[in-house]
Amino acid sequence: MQTLQVDLGERSYPIYIGADLLAAPALLAAHIVGRQVAIVTNETVAPLYLAALEKALAGYAVTSIVLPDGEAFKTWETLQMIFDGLLGARHDRRTTVIALGGGVIGDMAGFAAACYQRGVNFIQIPTTLLSQVDSSVGGKTGINHPLGKNMVGAFYQPQAVLIDTMSLVTLPARELSAGLAEVIKYGLICDEPFLTWLELNMPALRALDQVALTRAIERSCAAKAQVVGADERESGLRATLNLGHTFGHAIETHQGYGVWLHGEAVAAGTVMALEMSMRLGWISAAERNRAIRLFQAAGLPVVPPTEMTPEHFLEHMAVDKKVLDGRLRLVLLRRIGEAVVTSEFPREILDATLSADYAALVDQLKN
Repeated sequence: MQTLQVDLGERSYPIYIGADLLAAPALLAAHIVGRQVAIVTNETVAPLYLAALEKALAGYAVTSIVLPDGEAFKTWETLQMIFDGLLGARHDRRTTVIALGGGVIGDMAGFAAACYQRGVNFIQIPTTLLSQVDSSVGGKTGINHPLGKNMVGAFYQPQAVLIDTMSLVTLPARELSAGLAEVIKYGLICDEPFLTWLELNMPALRALDQVALTRAIERSCAAKAQVVGADERESGLRATLNLGHTFGHAIETHQGYGVWLHGEAVAAGTVMALEMSMRLGWISAAERNRAIRLFQAAGLPVVPPTEMTPEHFLEHMAVDKKVLDGRLRLVLLRRIGEAVVTSEFPREILDATLSADYAALVDQLKN
């Protein structure tokens, strides 16, 4: 087992990474404050891992809350199901909420924990690669609004994150690829040697090699922990973790939540961010193409939806969380391994990026 630390003073917490951690009750007990525990999971994960977690929590008063599965259910209505479960079982303010599932479950359970009786204990047990390397670490919680993704929520740190790498064995290939989009992101924004490692080890990652997966998860979590420790509430540096997300969130919102997986939208959105970085003269076409090929090797889409017009993108991007004082800010690359957040770009460069023929670009790379 590997252990990392998210350094946030009195809100610091460990990230445990290893196999079969769901069967390690001592790890859980160290971070549970009372006798009541509420497990929040979904209809897909519950048949796979809920019984094992309930067994590890023998001796506690456990309430299991099973939600519908999917990004489309990341709503106020589904959030109320968590509160109904907590209140119905009379959970007090010493209860511990455990998120067992992917990013949607982690975001909603964390938001519920932040709100219930003005804040209760919270533990993350992410079961998808995307949630293991991204959403479970850093304390971002929330739900979607019809006009924008993750626009309602709170910063609320967990007491611990338990990453059981064996949970990836049951992960569908499409979900695994979606998680790899966020893994690749870390190489692009802050760790070029990691990007090279990913190019060499992508086949092993997609084959669920445990050694490769553990290393990729550890490296990704270490990068995120360092950024979160320096900028917990995204006042500057942390925003660089959103490379490709402004374009990607526009895709998710326009297509309907869940039609494109988050990681799929981030992959196509990152290609757009790289295209814009190239048009600004910051990276070369070869560097852009290198990233495109890596996303393709991970089984990810690299072309945004052809039916989306520049006007569609601008409409959705106008409500992005990085908009300040009416000015759109984007995460771009100065070079591979160095991301920046900027609103200083010519409008014609943005327009050209939104109008680019990405399908033709990908066809060129085949030749």
